[in-house]
Amino acid sequence: MLVPRVTAVLAFVLLALAPAGAQEPGQGGAQQPQNQDAAPAPDYREEMRRFIQAIGAFARQNRRDFLIIPQNGLELLAKVDAIDTSQRSPARTYMRSIDGVLQEALYFGDPDFDKPPPAERQEKLLKLTELARTNGLRVLVMDYGRKAKTVNDSHRRNAAKGYVPFVAHARAQELGSLPRYPKRPFHENGASVLSLKSVRNFLYLRTSAPFGRQDEFAMALRGTNFDMVVVDVFHGRTPLTKQAVEGLKYKKTGARRLVLAYMDIGSAARYRHYWKPYWREGAPRWIRGPFWRDPDKYYVEYWRAQWQKIITGDTQSYVYGIIDLGFDGVVLGGVDAYRYFESGGELELERAGQ
Repeated sequence: MLVPRVTAVLAFVLLALAPAGAQEPGQGGAQQPQNQDAAPAPDYREEMRRFIQAIGAFARQNRRDFLIIPQNGLELLAKVDAIDTSQRSPARTYMRSIDGVLQEALYFGDPDFDKPPPAERQEKLLKLTELARTNGLRVLVMDYGRKAKTVNDSHRRNAAKGYVPFVAHARAQELGSLPRYPKRPFHENGASVLSLKSVRNFLYLRTSAPFGRQDEFAMALRGTNFDMVVVDVFHGRTPLTKQAVEGLKYKKTGARRLVLAYMDIGSAARYRHYWKPYWREGAPRWIRGPFWRDPDKYYVEYWRAQWQKIITGDTQSYVYGIIDLGFDGVVLGGVDAYRYFESGGELELERAGQ
């Protein structure tokens, strides 16, 4: 039986607003590292699949129609043969645990705004997005561009594939305003949208503070007819209220739409609600190297039980708080963290040298 919803929201808010000096019972400083030296290297991709599958299973125990959409990490859709690495098979168990995928810069934005990605990368991604589509997953695409021509081309190309596009005018983590073009969403629909398969357009925002108060943010988005919106759980330092989340669910026409929360499962950040004052790189041991362009954000060994418990599995977890606030699903960021571990931590070093 679920705990009362008001209790769950209160726990989520208290966790988010915990004082900087608060410590867990029995913690007098940095957590002691575990003896992991003798453990064999895990299958990083399979561990991420299992993590996402566990998130989906737990979420749907509490809400059957809760949506799970990984952002990037399309390589997880296929498993590589252990003997013949040129052979790949669909990861069907994983695909059945998610509802869609969101891929960045499929047609534009890698490495620069309005520019197409390298042909080899695009070809690889297109094969994987088609694998997703043919297995019943909704394919969402977030290209990057500031020119009207880029926006039009992105929508045309994605529509030809049956994908749902959004063209962002800033990088994902900096998105905090509505797009200037087009003024109204492509394929604008004034009717209610209650399932992912009915979504024809979407809006992605990662910071809502520029909109003002939470009620002002909700009202600003209520002035649009996007079929789905993706937002961060937090408005500045505090989580969105149930009232704000409910307000986001209405279009300008008064019809309903889907509202999903963004949640990073592959990294831990000092500015997130779960961070403890005694944490640092290497303590707990599952906190690994920092991001090159965000030194307050660290890769985590996402397969560790301590990290997964923060994200999912009980009524004190991040996922449960999101469900209890009334969101219709989550967009999972940090899914491609497996690349960092596969490269032996060299991924960020390579970027720094560019």
